[in-house]
Amino acid sequence: MTLTQPGGVGARTRSFEGIADGDLRRLAILAQMDQEQFFAQHPRWRRQYGDRLIAVVLTQTAAAHYVDGTTGIKDFGVWSFYREHPDAPYPNRRKRVMPFGDPRFGRCLERPEFEGRPVDLVGRSIAGALMEDPAAAIRRYLQTDPSPVARRLRAHPVVMLEPGTRRGEVIWPAGQPRGASAGTGPDDGEGRARWRKP
Repeated sequence: MTLTQPGGVGARTRSFEGIADGDLRRLAILAQMDQEQFFAQHPRWRRQYGDRLIAVVLTQTAAAHYVDGTTGIKDFGVWSFYREHPDAPYPNRRKRVMPFGDPRFGRCLERPEFEGRPVDLVGRSIAGALMEDPAAAIRRYLQTDPSPVARRLRAHPVVMLEPGTRRGEVIWPAGQPRGASAGTGPDDGEGRARWRKP
């Protein structure tokens, strides 16, 4: 784990530990836990969005670090995209922060109570057809949505966490090769990082 590298204060607050396949799986589990708890607390949103998940993705600088291994990780941005319900959009302002829980990534100086970096869990509803390819729906959103949120997201790579069969696929920019840093974390002998259930 490297917490200090040249490049100014921003670099010194980041972890430069590689993100392995097991780390992506752990992030997907945290997103699933958050979804289940949210829908259990809010039956209305379960009725509207419980079966409309398109994909869960890793975004922003953590996704960039997965691809290039040099950006560094301040926190993990995990976004769940849902097929928009005609009656109401998903509550976009909702955000939950959970600890990643693996000390390999150190602690964020701004959130020292979180072991292994904070995980920002965010949801958004977007246009999408039933059975549409998840990557195609998300790329269309990034390419066409004029909102500041979409502009921020498209400034960095986007990496698939769910569906699990496509975990680790870099879906934005289109044609981006799989992360150079993938698989560089501690390994359990089968190409996956060791992890413990959150």
